[in-house]
Amino acid sequence: MASKTSLIGKVFGGLGVVLVATVATGCAAPQFTYVSDSSAYTYFKVPYGWHKISDVSLAAQFKTPGSILGQAAGTWDVAYDADPAPTAVHLFSPAATQPFAFAFVAPVSSTVSSSLSDNGLRDVLLPVTSTARSQAALSKFPLTHFKLLRDSLLQPGGGVHGVWDTYDYTYPGNITDTFDQVALTNSSRTQLYVLMVHCMAACYSHNRGQLNTIMSSFIVRSP
Repeated sequence: MASKTSLIGKVFGGLGVVLVATVATGCAAPQFTYVSDSSAYTYFKVPYGWHKISDVSLAAQFKTPGSILGQAAGTWDVAYDADPAPTAVHLFSPAATQPFAFAFVAPVSSTVSSSLSDNGLRDVLLPVTSTARSQAALSKFPLTHFKLLRDSLLQPGGGVHGVWDTYDYTYPGNITDTFDQVALTNSSRTQLYVLMVHCMAACYSHNRGQLNTIMSSFIVRSP
């Protein structure tokens, strides 16, 4: 399962990180930027001061053999960076001190859809389940000291279902990041919807309330 669905794991040669809020100034400034893939009925929001990563820069992060992100027909992906100097490389940088949000919607082939169990959804970006972590260790996966902080089942309705997991991983160099991830699929398991926010553990702890607001805003409506 991990070999088919650990998407970020396949391109983790560069490694990644996340977001702290930059608050927009001005009394009339909106509080949030609303992000959507209207064709897939997928929506979420980020603080207004966060910066959208250009599509070209984001796509460049996935030009790695084995990665399907940003390449499969019908795939939609988007990223926002809270850093004052936003860059797509923060998706894989272990040392970024500001939060980074990444979302994607992707069609699922019939060969993969059967593996989109709750555990398959947990492991869709990084190895979370014990089985996936054991397999990753055999492949010399560079992140260590996994710690599960949250594991919730989600059933927002319309046949859409999935999981919300929050966990720590430690990078080489003893840098610990917290990853917050919602992974959903539709009733027929033909579409995958993922929102991930991550940053250094201290950043996540400091911004927990705001990051929970972002994750809770992730809405997928079955067409």
